[in-house]
Amino acid sequence: MVCARQGRLRQRYEGCYRLVSGCIPYMLKEEDGGSSCGHGQDVLGRLQVLMISTPKRGDLIFPKGGWEDDESIDEAACREAFEEAGVKGNISEASDIVGCSWVAFMPVTLATPLGEWIFKSKSKQNSCGLQGACKGFMFGLQVTELLEIWPEQVTHGRRWVPVEEAYGLCRYDWMREALDKLKEQLLFESNFRPLPSPELVESSSLYMVMPAVAEGALALC
Repeated sequence: MVCARQGRLRQRYEGCYRLVSGCIPYMLKEEDGGSSCGHGQDVLGRLQVLMISTPKRGDLIFPKGGWEDDESIDEAACREAFEEAGVKGNISEASDIVGCSWVAFMPVTLATPLGEWIFKSKSKQNSCGLQGACKGFMFGLQVTELLEIWPEQVTHGRRWVPVEEAYGLCRYDWMREALDKLKEQLLFESNFRPLPSPELVESSSLYMVMPAVAEGALALC
């Protein structure tokens, strides 16, 4: 198994902001009869998103991490989804990228982000000024492969939840805004085509894979 990247030697910055890339992994719950096609409100009713747990915190987040200088912004999002959540999938192709601040970094065609948000890293939430400030770019990632083993499963559990339930689990407003953008992208992008959903370990569409912990330790998920 490939190990997760460590350290910030290749980390990208824009002024005082550390650049972060992440995604909202999603799939469409199959309808009765096994169909995975549909659009409009039917899509939103079947939309499931994947959230992950983090050590020492009780809330759930979306996979994200530092955007490094040897990868495109969408490659970084896919890498974080693999490392932290154990999923692989497809990110939509680029459409209108004029005016996006990150265009100058990459000379080739890019995926389309849900948006960009400014936030503090979790270790600097109570610091003053711009210390720990991040500029994050989030993507929608349609999951095609759900792995049983992934690089950071010791520290990250995962949970599929209906999109409307995810709003109540989000700690920050920017996460809810990203969910809004994902719903808009699925409803209004004419080139969206649902892919077959990966087979879940359990028949239920809602489950948690708990990270492994040493004997006597406490797992917070």
